[in-house]
Amino acid sequence: MNRRLERDFFDRDCLEVAPDLVGKILVHRLPDGTEIRERIAETEAYRGEEDKACHASKGRTPRTELLYGESGMIYVYLCYGMHWLMNVITGENGQPQGVLIRAGEIHNGPAKLTKYLQIDGSFNGVPVYGNEEVWIEDDGYIPEIKTAPRVGIDYAGEYWKDIEWRFIAK
Repeated sequence: MNRRLERDFFDRDCLEVAPDLVGKILVHRLPDGTEIRERIAETEAYRGEEDKACHASKGRTPRTELLYGESGMIYVYLCYGMHWLMNVITGENGQPQGVLIRAGEIHNGPAKLTKYLQIDGSFNGVPVYGNEEVWIEDDGYIPEIKTAPRVGIDYAGEYWKDIEWRFIAK
C-alpha cells in the first residue's frame, strides 16, 4: 500500500529531504479523476541565502517569499520564460530551502517532467500533502543513489557550482 508523504517529511533540512525524495512517486490527479504518476529519479537541494544558486541568495523578494515559509509547499517558477520547474519547500520557517524535482524515471528533465504532470504556476504555494490534487507517495522502493554537481548554475561561482547537491537514482 502506498503511503502519502505528510508535512513532517518535508520539515527537515533539504540535504536530508532531497535524497529521500528519490524513488518516491509524484502524483497529479486531474479534474476528471485521471492520475498522472511518475517516480522521482533525480533531485537537487538549494539551501539558504548563503547558497549562491538558491533563489533566496539575494534575500526576501515577492518571488522568494514562499521559500521562507512552511515546509511541504510547492514552489513553481518559470525558467527561461517558458518552462515551469517544481520544487518543494523544506526545513524550518524563516530558513529558505527547497528541493527541485529534477527528473522522473521517464521524463529526464525538470521541464519535461512538469509538462508531463501538467504542473504550472497555478500550483505555486499549494501544499504537496493533505490535498487531493497533487501529492507524493512512498511505496517502499529505495533506490541506490549517487551524487553529482547541480545543473545550470554556473552563475553561482565555483564552490556552489561544484558542490554535489544533486541526488540521482543509479
